[in-house]
Amino acid sequence: AMASVAVLKGDMKEKESGSQQSLTSAQGLIALMDEKDDRLRAYALKQLDKVVPDLWFEVSAAITTIEALYEDENFAERNLAALLASKVFYHLGELQESLNYALCAGPLFDVTEQSDYVQTLVGKCIDEYMKLREKGEISGEEVQIDSRLEAIVQRMFKRCLEDGQLEQAIGIALDSCHLDLLRTVAEHGQFDKKLLDYALRVCQNLIVSRKFREKALRLMVDLYKQLDQPDWLVISQCLMYLDEPASVADILTTLLGKDSDSILLAYQIAFDLFENEQPQFLTKVSDYVEKSLKTKSESAPATAEAASSDADADAATQEGAEPMDADTTPPAAGADTTTVASGEASRETGERRSDSKVDKLLSILQGDVPIKLHLEFLYSNNHTDSTILKNLKGSVETRNSVCHSAIILTNALMHMGTTVDTFLREHLDWLARATNWAKFSATAGLGVIHRGQLSQGQYLMAPYLPSEGSSGSPFSEGGALYALGLMHCDKGKVISEFLLQSLRNATSEVVQHGACLGIGLATLGTDDEEVFEDLKNVLYTDSAVAGEAAGIAIGLLAVGTGSDKTEQMLAYAHDTQHEKITRGLALGCALVMYGREESADPLILQLCQAQNPILRYGGMFAIGLAYSGTMSNFAIQKLLHFAVSDVSDDVRRAAVMCLGFVMYSQPEQCPHTVQLLSESFNPHVRYGVAMALGIACAGTGMKEAMNILTTLSKDAVDFVRQGALIATSMVLLQQPESKVAPFRKKLDKIVSDKHEDVMCKMGAIISVGLIDAGGRNVNIRLRSRNGFPRLLSVVGMAVFTQYWYWYPLSYFMSLPLTPTALIGLNENLDMPKFSVTSKCKPSIFAYAEPVAYANNIVASKAPTAVLSTTAKAKARAAKKEKEEAKKTGGAAEDTGKETKMEIEEATSTKKEGEEDAQAAKSEQPKVEENKETKQNPTRVVPAQEKYIEYESGSRFVPIGGSDGASSASMGIVMLKDNEPGKEVDIVSISTPVNTAIGDDDTEPPPPEPFEYIPDTD
Repeated sequence: AMASVAVLKGDMKEKESGSQQSLTSAQGLIALMDEKDDRLRAYALKQLDKVVPDLWFEVSAAITTIEALYEDENFAERNLAALLASKVFYHLGELQESLNYALCAGPLFDVTEQSDYVQTLVGKCIDEYMKLREKGEISGEEVQIDSRLEAIVQRMFKRCLEDGQLEQAIGIALDSCHLDLLRTVAEHGQFDKKLLDYALRVCQNLIVSRKFREKALRLMVDLYKQLDQPDWLVISQCLMYLDEPASVADILTTLLGKDSDSILLAYQIAFDLFENEQPQFLTKVSDYVEKSLKTKSESAPATAEAASSDADADAATQEGAEPMDADTTPPAAGADTTTVASGEASRETGERRSDSKVDKLLSILQGDVPIKLHLEFLYSNNHTDSTILKNLKGSVETRNSVCHSAIILTNALMHMGTTVDTFLREHLDWLARATNWAKFSATAGLGVIHRGQLSQGQYLMAPYLPSEGSSGSPFSEGGALYALGLMHCDKGKVISEFLLQSLRNATSEVVQHGACLGIGLATLGTDDEEVFEDLKNVLYTDSAVAGEAAGIAIGLLAVGTGSDKTEQMLAYAHDTQHEKITRGLALGCALVMYGREESADPLILQLCQAQNPILRYGGMFAIGLAYSGTMSNFAIQKLLHFAVSDVSDDVRRAAVMCLGFVMYSQPEQCPHTVQLLSESFNPHVRYGVAMALGIACAGTGMKEAMNILTTLSKDAVDFVRQGALIATSMVLLQQPESKVAPFRKKLDKIVSDKHEDVMCKMGAIISVGLIDAGGRNVNIRLRSRNGFPRLLSVVGMAVFTQYWYWYPLSYFMSLPLTPTALIGLNENLDMPKFSVTSKCKPSIFAYAEPVAYANNIVASKAPTAVLSTTAKAKARAAKKEKEEAKKTGGAAEDTGKETKMEIEEATSTKKEGEEDAQAAKSEQPKVEENKETKQNPTRVVPAQEKYIEYESGSRFVPIGGSDGASSASMGIVMLKDNEPGKEVDIVSISTPVNTAIGDDDTEPPPPEPFEYIPDTD
């Protein structure tokens, strides 16, 4: 045996490389591992390590021997045995065992090797390390991590840095919750702006733990500050998410005290913060700014007094000294007073200029300027086609109250924020057919139409509001109070006191219902204790109608605060016998937990484990809103579990629907997540799929989403088709007309079909309003351009979905609708005349063509019935007349007529040919230019933003960056004037002034001058 081994040993050295290729079996090498000589066993392990990718199935039979070699501490090559065992387990699919042995292999496990085995195990290793780090980060406890595991991750991290793969290094740093590594990457990349932007996107979209995300964003703030030119726009957005209003106020006040560019930047930051729809945060920032400037203004006089006393002392010293020259000219008598006066005047001018800057900044933060600009834009660019509404009105039977209310809602959405209520004024008789709750909804629609009219809101609604000494319809009074809330949802402070007083004075539950909804919108997120007590008093009256609104209003009042008010709400939800109140409180609890993520888990667990299906329904919305836009795996798994396992259809529908709220930050992930659910046997689940796609993919026109929705729009169940139509209109919002036109035809067909189900017809009518919402100038944005969730939009969408139970809540759809405007402003907050270029064909993103009134009413006029006997009689009479005409007419006359007709036909044919040739020459198809110049202010839809370019060498350029892809170059943009001395042409837009419907106090204009000539006859 020893002789054969010696021969084998000698031959193997010579044929080492050749034997690998010709080896067809590993049995000989496996037998060597049973030898007692360590050198033979080491040689066998080396050779097996080379052939294991091809012969692993044979080597796996000896895995116990390989493991025994590793466990033998006296064996010098035990690391090699561990590496071989790792590879065998990898091929067997046991990745955890494979990883354990790879770690035992130490330096023999080469992370730089480009093989599937190494890549897979490195990925597994990083995943394992990340799980342990994340667990420790979330729980706050110290987790023991294998030092060998950490060593591999560190080696991989260093390799990324050496290879210049800094984005992968950022991924490792953030996924493993290692902020020190993130700082190392930033320093290695020399604080590159693009690299930091990538890291910020990862922080926003991929970090699961809210606690660690906040730590990461704080580090990002520090890193952005270390740039040569700190990006204050991004820093302010991060500080807003971290809820640090004092830090934002410090940035703004510092910028206001610098040059004109810094002042423009401060205004731009304020506009961007307003876009995130965090009213309470902006209120705190405003208060801090006022307090900071007040402190500075108080300290300024003290400093001035100290300076003047020092100047007096210097003057006294100079007076005591002898002048050097005898002929020195004494100062004029009034010189000192003149100098002091001029100094005071310049100080006053500076203070006035400073006050002006502060006032402008505060007016932006408090919403006055952006709301006014959006109102003017929607009014001046209104492209609503009133013919569509007239066609809808004519196509629907007036007796159908559901469709009647849907048309009123459609009108409100189409004219959202435009202040144009012409359709309602022209059809007052038709509008008057709305009774009871339909009247409530119709009145509330006025609040959507006049949204943003802060100064005239109360005057416009005066004819409907409750007043002392007059008793109107409680439905119109309640609707008017609800309308005031919708009108002032962007800035509710101006109307909240009036709504609170109206709530206290209300005796009717209908008026209380409207007042609760209105005050919930007006005090959104304030968590005001006084308002809470009043709403709680309404709740405890145990009125089903008023109690439901009070529950939702408490949720709106404390939205996103994570308040302990949920304990009282849940306690009453268990006590009450009214399902409506329970549902309102369940939704209110979900709203309170908006954006709270892990801290909402105890309440989510409590709601999801409740026996009452309505509370479990609220639990689904609590998951969706608490993890809004986070793409949290925990939330998605929980929702999918309830979507397929709960016994209640309502809970299953809500679970699927809330997937849209969790996934709207990455809409491309939603369609394949809900694909299988769209084929569910349960129609409620299919409806939930449609709404989830509408919420997550709103305004994207995504093809995958449209494929699923197209299938669902042909569903056998009416309410599934309704949801599919509404969701399709949300997805196609502001998409090119080439995509939207077929859907418009489909809606027309459904509305005009008198045999169509009412539910489906209602969905089609609402879809008509959504597809043309806001005069075709708005879109649904659940995230700001900077990637942060928009509070008002998400909340509005969540409450809108409750229209399933209560139609008046459908008016909350106006909250997520946001103007898609590019509005450029100068330092005085005026709109200068300037233009941008859209690098695509104008027809792609153009407004839709007007609809012809002839499309009217396929179903409004039934075809006249014609009896068969009548038709036969007419045919006989016509035949008889024809025969008589032949008998009376002569042959010559006929010949003459025929000749004349032939000549006329030839002449007319010749003329027509010439005209056609000329028309063909004049009407040759014009080649459409591949660009379009757009004047300030203009509509720029989201899909068009990437094509927008600012003209090079233009007088006005955006202060936040001139590239079209920059978020600071869209929306409301502050413009830097490169020619400050020149006169500026300002765009003038008239502010809409409306009177209330039914207000006949206005006098007609006087007649034009004319001369009266009496009749002498």
